Amino acid sequence: MYKVKILNNIRSSALENLESSKYEASTEIENPEAIILRSAKLHDMQFNPELLCIARAGAGVNNIPIDRCAEEGIIVFNTPGANAEGVKELVLASMFLSSRDILGGVEWVKTIAQQGDEVPALVEKQKAKYVGPEILGKTLGVVGLGAIGAKVAGAANALGMKVYGYDPYISVEAAWKLSSDIIRAGDLDTIYGNCDYISLHVPYIKGTTHHFINKETIAKMKQGVRIINISRAELVCDDDMLEALASGKVSCYVTDFPNGKTAGASGVIAIPHLGASTPESEENCVTMACAEIAEYIENGNIINSVNMPGAYIARTGDPRVCVIHDNVPEMIAKITAAVSSFGVNIENMVNASKKGQVPSYTMFDVSALPDGMAEAIKAISGVTRVRTLS
Repeated sequence: MYKVKILNNIRSSALENLESSKYEASTEIENPEAIILRSAKLHDMQFNPELLCIARAGAGVNNIPIDRCAEEGIIVFNTPGANAEGVKELVLASMFLSSRDILGGVEWVKTIAQQGDEVPALVEKQKAKYVGPEILGKTLGVVGLGAIGAKVAGAANALGMKVYGYDPYISVEAAWKLSSDIIRAGDLDTIYGNCDYISLHVPYIKGTTHHFINKETIAKMKQGVRIINISRAELVCDDDMLEALASGKVSCYVTDFPNGKTAGASGVIAIPHLGASTPESEENCVTMACAEIAEYIENGNIINSVNMPGAYIARTGDPRVCVIHDNVPEMIAKITAAVSSFGVNIENMVNASKKGQVPSYTMFDVSALPDGMAEAIKAISGVTRVRTLS
């Protein structure tokens, strides 16, 4: 039976996706083959030799030492798209809240609650302070058209907005999901120059997307633009944003990542990191994490890994060998030579690697699993881990 250690509060109903006859999952597990977590920090954790994989029930993996895991032959999974619906809905709510000062109006009403019969008249007198534009007919720029960005673009289009989308790395699968009404922006300047609202849906990559919303990019935007960041805190330079809010260049900034600068700032709607905080999102993330763990542990297939290349071969009933190794010349030749030396034939094979990523992954089905073959492969210089599946 495989052992799965649970960190954080994980919905037990989603864990039922791990077959009880094959897996034991609890918070008390020692020496697990797999870990499922949300926000628990693993950078100081020493991993047991039996640990095969870690699944993050969410998209971000900053709490996991992914490079060290790769060096130790531990696959790290995330669950992209599992929380997309919940995040999409928060983005839509953010657009409405940034347009009309609903929050300010609600807070003001609380201050006159003791006025009794005078409340209706006071409301009629003061309501003009909280007016704002409708989103119908306005223009939204969606930066990043992955699972969440594509949903936001489609929903905004259905609400009657003109939508520009920008994503130079859009996948074919994501492109197929987009409505033909979405306008393809060839560059970010097109987004900046045309959009009344801008919603960010890109990953944080140090040196690439760090503070890519800043004084220079804001200067290219329309006067009174509204910016929504439910993606990553580091995408926006807070100092430049606060300056733009003070000048009126930006009408409102919605962020799901409050800090000491933005929490009480005028013009900022600071949401307490609620993007994926729905019961449905939490369950979907754990369900996907369980599926990734089971597929890897039982079949060797890697789906949605952040530190290893993806690899998939359908099972045919033959024994399978899975090898994590350095991405260097002649490695495949050495592995196949080791297999051949035992008189074993390779029936089906995939080798996967990522440019700039050191670990590679080779998986193959064989005609037999003789004693000593796995050890012979493991003895090859540069091989990190070998697993055999009957």
